[in-house]
Amino acid sequence: MKRCAQPEEDIPIAEFIPVDLFEIVIFGGTGDLSQRKLLPALFHRWKDGQVPEGSRIIGSARTDMDTDGYVAFAKEACQRAQGEDWKESEWTEFAKLLDYQALDATDPKADWKELKGKLSKNVPVRVFYLATSPRLYVEICGAVSRAGLITPDTRVVLEKPIGTNLASAQEINEGVCAYFDEHQIYRIDHYLGKETVQNLMVLRFANLLMEPVWNRAAVDHVQITVAEDLGLEGRAGYYDRSGALRDMVQNHLLQLLCLTAMEPPATLEGDDVRTEKIKVLQALRRFTPAMAEKNSVRGQYTAGMVKGKPVKGYLEELEDGQSDTETFVAIKTEIENWRWAGVPFYLRTGKRMASRRSDIVIQFKPVPHSIFGDSETQANRLVIRLQPDEGVRLFVQIKEPGPGGLRIKSLPLNLSYAENFTVRYPDAYERLLMDVVRGNLALFMRRDEVEAAWAWIDELIEAWEEKELQVESYAAGSDGPVSSAVMMERDSRKWWGQ
Repeated sequence: MKRCAQPEEDIPIAEFIPVDLFEIVIFGGTGDLSQRKLLPALFHRWKDGQVPEGSRIIGSARTDMDTDGYVAFAKEACQRAQGEDWKESEWTEFAKLLDYQALDATDPKADWKELKGKLSKNVPVRVFYLATSPRLYVEICGAVSRAGLITPDTRVVLEKPIGTNLASAQEINEGVCAYFDEHQIYRIDHYLGKETVQNLMVLRFANLLMEPVWNRAAVDHVQITVAEDLGLEGRAGYYDRSGALRDMVQNHLLQLLCLTAMEPPATLEGDDVRTEKIKVLQALRRFTPAMAEKNSVRGQYTAGMVKGKPVKGYLEELEDGQSDTETFVAIKTEIENWRWAGVPFYLRTGKRMASRRSDIVIQFKPVPHSIFGDSETQANRLVIRLQPDEGVRLFVQIKEPGPGGLRIKSLPLNLSYAENFTVRYPDAYERLLMDVVRGNLALFMRRDEVEAAWAWIDELIEAWEEKELQVESYAAGSDGPVSSAVMMERDSRKWWGQ
């Protein structure tokens, strides 16, 4: 097994355990997702010794291309991802795993014999990755079934979004479940593959000092922020039909909320973890129109400066220059159960914001009584950063050194992944792809989980529509609309980092 350079003695070593022999067919194999994420992820896992010899990676798309052409396509993608770490000798070996089959998987008259001939009957795990539009999922699954390619150990991976509302999500789930059993379906949300997201469960359930204070008795409120500094980046058609609520809150932010708030699962088996997450979604306070007007904000960015460079506003990036689609959402909600009753959860996401960052902030209550006179004390705060610079910081109060009286300062105990682990750790897609091969469902969404999230989102959208809640402008490069800060100030709070 390939290993990274030996670090210092006191620095942990990450060990990568090989998975079983597998073959993966990527429908949409020449698309953007394959190029940016999937092929580089598989190459990285091969470099670290996790992909066993004899495994197969077969791209499939309507693009007229032969295997040599696909190898060249994949090489360009992987070389861009590797940068200075590129080694031609490694690529030569990895390229032996690659194959390609031109095929329109949605054409009823398509001949599947050639693809079927490329698949082995002796490989234990077969994966179909649908890197396509969600509207094609059911068609492709039906075609795969009719071609006789589904075995008991076959898995299918569905990219988000699963639908655009509850009804469409149910339709997709019904269609896919007609051909695959639920335990064969891996609904992927790449945020769940991030190291720090997974470390959240370890932080909570493997450290005795955390769980006793992880509740309404000690926690004042929770903030979850996923901020982007990018704009549409070629996704105008999709994004303008979706908006920030459907694109980000329905999956990424609600998944982070579930992992933050859920009860300890009995085990780390897939259904045990996912059952606890569904309980959180079911306990989320539902929105009335009046509540939505008070406790949610819709925003849309205008022209501004991001990282010192001028950028266009959202409407300027659209062909027709007209839209009321939100590029920013802020929400205040609560989880109506015994652990969290009365604790506000603030969710925020937006495009063209001041910086790219994703944080979960657990704000603890202040001490009930300060014995330090005029010295100002701040409440403890746990900041879990998902990106960039993944890590965990626990802010505690300490005395400033020196004479002249007692002065208290809030400083973080800092667990930085970059500083504490010299080995390169896998990115989200790398980890999740290997979990698909292992058959580990814990980091993938179950059908009822997806549908519960959409039910909550649909109610909020209906409340917005009834109140005719308009988008509020915010300058690109800012922290969002003024109303977002006002919503926090009403509760005598403010967003972390502002």
